[in-house]
Amino acid sequence: MEINGQTVNEHARYDQLGLSPELMRAIEKKGYVEATPIQTGAIPYFMDWKDVIAKAPTGTGKTFAFGIPMVEHIDPESRDILALVLAPTRELAIQIQDELRDLCAFKEGVRVVCLYGGQPIDKQITQLKKDPQIVVATPGRLMDHMKRRTVKLDKVQTVVLDEADRMLDMGFVRDVTHILDKMPKRRNLGLFSATISREVLDISWVYQREPVEITVHADQANKPDIAQYRLEVDRGEKADTMARLLAMGGYERVIAFCNTKNMTDRLAGLLSMRGISCQAIHGDIQQSAREKTLKKFRDGQIRVLVATDVAARGLDIDDVDAVFNYDVPDENEYYIHRIGRTGRAKRHGVAFSLVSSVPEGLRLDEIKKNTGNDIRAVRFNEKGDLVAKVERS
Repeated sequence: MEINGQTVNEHARYDQLGLSPELMRAIEKKGYVEATPIQTGAIPYFMDWKDVIAKAPTGTGKTFAFGIPMVEHIDPESRDILALVLAPTRELAIQIQDELRDLCAFKEGVRVVCLYGGQPIDKQITQLKKDPQIVVATPGRLMDHMKRRTVKLDKVQTVVLDEADRMLDMGFVRDVTHILDKMPKRRNLGLFSATISREVLDISWVYQREPVEITVHADQANKPDIAQYRLEVDRGEKADTMARLLAMGGYERVIAFCNTKNMTDRLAGLLSMRGISCQAIHGDIQQSAREKTLKKFRDGQIRVLVATDVAARGLDIDDVDAVFNYDVPDENEYYIHRIGRTGRAKRHGVAFSLVSSVPEGLRLDEIKKNTGNDIRAVRFNEKGDLVAKVERS
């Protein structure tokens, strides 16, 4: 890990970070002992009200890195919003809310509210009337509340942009800058991201003051353990091949990615016909239905979740056994985000890419070359086992 360009020790226990008894009880209840590198680096600076720009791989504990000091700073007696977290998607916002509430378990009087589109705004207005000190929100819905004057941000002290690169890439730059301009008493701003894009740097230059730059590299200690395979199959055999691989591997929690909404619905139907519990999520499905599907998936009631890249943005499901690229993704970044759903929290993960056309094969070759990922070509042998495919020269 580097802080302002200097390599530092990235290992610390939570009980070495000077946290309150209430926060330590909440962390111990979760069963955590040692902080992740991004938490070790960011928590002390956030506790001192420093601006932070943090780059760390997906699944390395960024929420607790800003959530722990955020909750520590909250005055339970206050009736004002003191902290704001902006997230690019509803799903991520909900997950951040859940983790912050876990941290507040023993800090009586601290209230967290989540604001996002797709949910009745009247219900959120009722929650805001209970005077939360922490708000987690998507930019668009927060802007709606600001226009209605149902939320006041003039007392906010801490602001965090989570998945900042993705949020700005999705076109929220104007909303984010407008929101930041409405918080005159802001004491610190945290930008947490898997990559530091030009847009993230622009926000940093305008809104941060001498930020502490924390970088956690994807080395062997935190790099996901993901075995990546490529299978050449006929288009009409993709669903059968996927079902066969599911049975062989005994995978209980799987995400399959398709490039289009229509294909997600079709694949969910094909797998259901083969007796595999499966549901799809994409942008045309109502948010309430998507949330129910995600809850079923987390609870183990659904074995396979079929998703488009947009619908899966911000999902923080950390115990996925395998990922299937039913369609080879159109962008290199999509491939990285897709396979990053498995192999989290130091678990072993598996990613299969099913290739059924020359263009798909060329795309995967390009992904392998540009991302440096080790994608191994495999095939079924006569016994039905997966073996390495010998490439012809």
